[in-house]
Amino acid sequence: MEILNYDFMQRALIAATLVGITAPAIGTYLVQRRQAIMGDGIGHVAMTGVALGFLMNTSPVWMATVVAILGAVGMEVVRSRGRTSGDVALAMLFYGGMAGGVMIINLSPGNSTASFNTYLFGSITTVSPEDVTAICVLAAFVVAITIGLRRQLFAVCQDEEFARVTGLPVRLLNLLIAVTAAVTVTVAMRIVGLLLVSAMMAIPVAAAQRVTRGFVTTLALAMTIGVTVSLTGTAATYYVDAPSGAAIVLLAVAVFLVLALLAAPLARRRARSAAAAQNAEALGSLECTLPPAREAADNVKV
Repeated sequence: MEILNYDFMQRALIAATLVGITAPAIGTYLVQRRQAIMGDGIGHVAMTGVALGFLMNTSPVWMATVVAILGAVGMEVVRSRGRTSGDVALAMLFYGGMAGGVMIINLSPGNSTASFNTYLFGSITTVSPEDVTAICVLAAFVVAITIGLRRQLFAVCQDEEFARVTGLPVRLLNLLIAVTAAVTVTVAMRIVGLLLVSAMMAIPVAAAQRVTRGFVTTLALAMTIGVTVSLTGTAATYYVDAPSGAAIVLLAVAVFLVLALLAAPLARRRARSAAAAQNAEALGSLECTLPPAREAADNVKV
C-alpha cells in the first residue's frame, strides 16, 4: 500500500492500533461503573501537562502522563472520601485543567500554540519515533492491567460492597482504574486528541453492548471495533487531509448506529427464543404432573 511507504504513516498506524486497543479496554470498566465521561476530565487535566512540557522543553507525552495521573488520583480520592460529589470533582478537572493548559501555553516560547492544537484534536503527521516508544510502553501497561486483572476490576466496577466483602483491595483497584484511564488518555492524544479521547473510551463499548451479553465478549468486541475505526480513520485522513481524531470518532459513531439498528431484530429474536423455551419448559412440567392416560382411565372405572 502507498501509505505504508511513508515513515510518518507507519508510526501513525502503530499508534492508532494501540489507541484502538487501550481506549475501549479501560472504557469497558468506566462504562460499567457509569463513569464514561471520566476520560474527558482527565483529558482536560492532561492539557496542563502538555503545556508544561512545552514550557519546560521536555516531552509533552510524559509530562501529560504525570499530570493526568495526579489529576485522576486526586479525583478518585475526593470521590472515595465523599468530601464532594463525583460531578463536582469532574467539573474541577474539566475547567481547572483547561484553564491551566491555556494559561501555561501562552507563557511558552516559540510557536507552541500551533503544536498544542495537534494534541487537542490529534494529528497523524506529528507522531514522532519518541512518541511511538512512549505510546508502546504506556499501552503495554494499560493492556496488562485491563486484561490481567479483568476479574478483580470487573468485581469492583459491578459491586464495590460485594468486592470489599470478598476481600479485594477495593481502594487500590479504584486507584488503579483511575491511573490506567489517565495513561490511556496520554496514549490516545497524539491520534485522537485530548478533547475526543473520551469518545473512544465510550462509543466502541456502547456499540459492542448492542449485540453482546457477557463482559468478556463485550470487551473483545469493543477492542475490535476500536482497532478497526482507528486504523480506518487514520488511513482516511491521509487521503482527505482531515483531523484524525474527528474521522475516528465519526466512524465509531457510525458503527454504533449500524449495530443499534441490527440489535433491534436480534433482541426480538432472543425474546421469541426465550419465550419459546419458557413455554416448552412449562409444557414439560405440566406433562410430568398429569397422570398417564391409562392410569386416569382406571381411576375413573374404580
